[in-house]
Amino acid sequence: MSKNKVLQTKFKTSFLLPKYWFTWLGVLVLFTISLLPYRVQFHLGRGIGRLLQKIGGSRQRVAEKNIEVCFPHLNEADRAKLIRKNFENTGIALLETGMGWWWPDWRVKRKFTLKGLEHIKQAQENGQGVLLLAFHNLALELHCRGFGLHNKSVVFYRPHNNPLMEYFQYKGRGRSNKYMLGKRDVKGLISALHDQESCIYLPDQDYGRNRSVFIPFFNVPDTATTTGTMIFAKQDNVKTLLVDPSRDDKTGQYLVEIKPVFEEIPSGDDIQDLTKINQELEKAIAANPEQYMWLHRRFKTRPDPDAEPFYKK
Repeated sequence: MSKNKVLQTKFKTSFLLPKYWFTWLGVLVLFTISLLPYRVQFHLGRGIGRLLQKIGGSRQRVAEKNIEVCFPHLNEADRAKLIRKNFENTGIALLETGMGWWWPDWRVKRKFTLKGLEHIKQAQENGQGVLLLAFHNLALELHCRGFGLHNKSVVFYRPHNNPLMEYFQYKGRGRSNKYMLGKRDVKGLISALHDQESCIYLPDQDYGRNRSVFIPFFNVPDTATTTGTMIFAKQDNVKTLLVDPSRDDKTGQYLVEIKPVFEEIPSGDDIQDLTKINQELEKAIAANPEQYMWLHRRFKTRPDPDAEPFYKK
């Protein structure tokens, strides 16, 4: 098993210092809310999201810009509706974090369905590691927990800057999965794939100019797209699959579908493969656009470093 040297998994007495007291208060509130009935948390989360939109500031402008360029066919009223629903989902996602970290297994299983597990099992039976390409669906914390209860996986993620929050995040996200790897542990993920593990990787954020190429994503023709995906997809005996998470607001049920849409990857042409990946991510995101992380500056890195900033301050 590969272990990331960066991650903090042990409790430190320094976490009791005053500088962490506010963090402790936030964690206690989140844990207490997680004990409430699901529908109470759902509606409370929507209310939190509406409040976040009122004080959104720069994040409001980021969401507006993203939705404007990605869905140019929407009129002003429809864009405003989508932005409002996206903020509501952001508030719900905050409380879903508590559900994912602390809910007992039986409670998660009651809300979660996994389809397409046979694609992972078949690949592993064929002696392959499995690269699971996911995206930043806002309910990802609870999806990750539910997925791990059906198929324990290795999760590649960004450690939290706050050491105490990282302690809870690591424990919560790793609760039903095999282990976690920080985003810099490329060798660790390659090793896990060679061990025929199923590994979750999210390629849909702007990681900067280094190791990126500029290809289409939605209606932005020159989106910085990480080439790190192909480092993993091109390893020997690796099967690449799409992870498509969603939540049904009417039933409160969470679904993850594993889709074999990358049969031709790797093709030998990295640009072609990354374009295909972006296209499939687009389709999955567009099916439930209000549940995607539009508050992220996805298009901040431009091909010309001297170009006018994509997002206005």
